[in-house]
Amino acid sequence: MDENAPSAKAEHHAFQAEVSRLLHLMVHSVYSNKDIFLRELVSNAADACEKLRYLALSEPDMLAGDETLAITIESDEVGRRLSVLDTGVGMSREEMIDNLGTIARSGTRAFLDGLSEAKDGGALIGRFGVGFYAAFMVADNVRVVSRKAGADEAFAWMSDGKGEFTVEPVGLADAPLRGARVELHLAEDAADYAKEATVERVIREYSAHVPMPIRIRSVGGEARAVTDGSALWMKPKSAVTPEEYKEFYGTVADAFDEPALTVHYRAEGRHEYSVLVFVPTQKPFDLFDPARKGRLKLYVRRVFITDEATILPGWLRFVRGVIDSEDLPLNISREMLQTNPILEAIGRNVTNRVLGDLAKLADTDTANFERVLETFGP
Repeated sequence: MDENAPSAKAEHHAFQAEVSRLLHLMVHSVYSNKDIFLRELVSNAADACEKLRYLALSEPDMLAGDETLAITIESDEVGRRLSVLDTGVGMSREEMIDNLGTIARSGTRAFLDGLSEAKDGGALIGRFGVGFYAAFMVADNVRVVSRKAGADEAFAWMSDGKGEFTVEPVGLADAPLRGARVELHLAEDAADYAKEATVERVIREYSAHVPMPIRIRSVGGEARAVTDGSALWMKPKSAVTPEEYKEFYGTVADAFDEPALTVHYRAEGRHEYSVLVFVPTQKPFDLFDPARKGRLKLYVRRVFITDEATILPGWLRFVRGVIDSEDLPLNISREMLQTNPILEAIGRNVTNRVLGDLAKLADTDTANFERVLETFGP
């Protein structure tokens, strides 16, 4: 008997019609990279932790029993299972049905119609909060066990993604103390995601800077930290050492030289975002290669989105680093960005700031500026 099979107490629910369509469209057309499913689950887990942190400001008792806000990913290569656990706000029975069975957003039908007609889901923009369903790209069965912060009951949500889901009460011994555990039984062609090394690779690439520490462990093994929940670009300039800047530049630019110019600031006002970008000393060997992968990385709330968005003009293609937006709208897959006025405004601001700092460099360090001009100038 399947240990995750619904019990006699399970309530059976049909997916909202739009969810069924979404599952089909996401798996078949929207996501070009299956790694994205883990980014989405980690992002959701981080959001749940952030929500609890905010609620606990006015209701400290919600953290009773465990003040730790963290994400743990457990892999079971033999059982072909992967679980993402968080100590966030958790979900009640009603919230499971609402959040995991329906998409209660205005304009959803038109959105899905447009998505089905588009050649690539990246043509549409909008925060629809549907990243959870990306789990079905790699899993033939998904189970979510959750206990809402402050509650004395827990529930399990289960589905194979083929039309319906079940929700049932579970014993507290089978539930996290608080938060949620998303359990995936991986399909045969996705078995690689049950390997700890694969999990670590994906986390380091896509979720290294989410604002919660992430640990990974194999079943029966000890958990080890992969990220510490901090992002260098979120720190004030006064708190960052030259060595930290140099190390981060080497990582983000995949370079071994030292940056000629470091631009680090936070913009607040109509749009909020953080910037940490560098002008290299040496010309990258593939600077003019049209197939070159970008080195200007776009994040939203510490979650990596893409390094292929056109943010700065072509004549600043040598700039490397990170731009992290707090409020940028994203497309359904978070893989591609449509021409967007917010991103355009950010690009103009960063361009002006880089040019302004280069002008200052010309006054304060003429030799360094002339080297930049010789390397990247006309």
